[in-house]
Amino acid sequence: MTSPASADLDLTQDVALLTAALIDAKSVSGEETALADAIERALRAQTSLSVVRDGDAIVARSGLGRSERVILAGHIDTVPLPTVDGARGTVPSSWDGEPGEGTLWGRGATDMKGGVAVQLALAARLFPAAGTHDAGASPAAPASPARDVTFVFYDHEEVEASKSGLGRLAANHPDLLAGDFAILLEPTNGTVEGGCNGTLRVEATTVGEAAHSARAWMGRNAIHAAAPILARLADYFPATVTVDGLDYRESLNAVGISGGTAGNVIPDRCTVTINYRFAPDKGIEEAEAAVRTLLEGFEVVRTDGAPGARPGLNHPAAAAFVAVVGRDPLPKYGWTDVARFSQLGVPAVNFGPGDALLAHKDDERVEAAAIRECLASLEAWLRA
Repeated sequence: MTSPASADLDLTQDVALLTAALIDAKSVSGEETALADAIERALRAQTSLSVVRDGDAIVARSGLGRSERVILAGHIDTVPLPTVDGARGTVPSSWDGEPGEGTLWGRGATDMKGGVAVQLALAARLFPAAGTHDAGASPAAPASPARDVTFVFYDHEEVEASKSGLGRLAANHPDLLAGDFAILLEPTNGTVEGGCNGTLRVEATTVGEAAHSARAWMGRNAIHAAAPILARLADYFPATVTVDGLDYRESLNAVGISGGTAGNVIPDRCTVTINYRFAPDKGIEEAEAAVRTLLEGFEVVRTDGAPGARPGLNHPAAAAFVAVVGRDPLPKYGWTDVARFSQLGVPAVNFGPGDALLAHKDDERVEAAAIRECLASLEAWLRA
């Protein structure tokens, strides 16, 4: 019996049904190979694009010689399946009502197999293989888009950054990621979300002196000494920073605390883990300096960080795309891979079907109409 992950994908079917087929191909991070195989086969068989594969990441590029090249990118992995009995946001997918209508439930429905389905449908519509029809195009539509397009499908987005398939592509094949403008099809409810906040993690540590808890005055309690750290964080008022016309709200919070060795020992060390989500007007070094200033007098060590990305809306292609979508753009508060494109010198925005607040939830779902609307907006823009 053929498993969903190994079955052939029909890129010309309705895009909502294609999304269901992608959900049915389980692809938790680290288990993407079968789905990557299916995507590669479909792109080679059903499109005229040139295809390159690196691990479980796939890049498909047009070669029309247009003056502008845009990148449409999305990750094919998901977070693990729900462990709650009866959860509908799992694999295989399910529908409310008839297949292709209403709400589609399943792991990755929002994050982000709806967006990946849109990518694949566009590849087949805009760049059909010889002898196949331009699926879904109206008779009056031009035979090919006004822009060259690079489609990027990558693995390991939902895990640590060192495993990122997009990061691997940037290191191994930076030429394949060259472009004038990029769209990451993360869920945005069909609204353009420009750039993203950066993220920084630091550890603030206090040091005391161990002693028996029955004679606490013989030691110094490192956990008690951390109270001023927590007080400064609690009193901190996060800034809202306007960057290229979009208002990015920052946040600075304690996200973990550890200390103590036993129930009868005064702790001699305490560490507070802090996460700073900072606006894209500043880099990692500036963000770290701001945290150090707030926590002056304490030992602070940076443990992780990733820069944000400016909105990228001042590029002509972005302005044209926003006009087609017809909604005022919003800022992206969370970190996304638009930051990787920004580091490569490619302005990028987020735009995709589904509500980001449903991502990773046990009831993950997306509306079929939202997927079709996303596809229609992108196709209209690319053909303009």
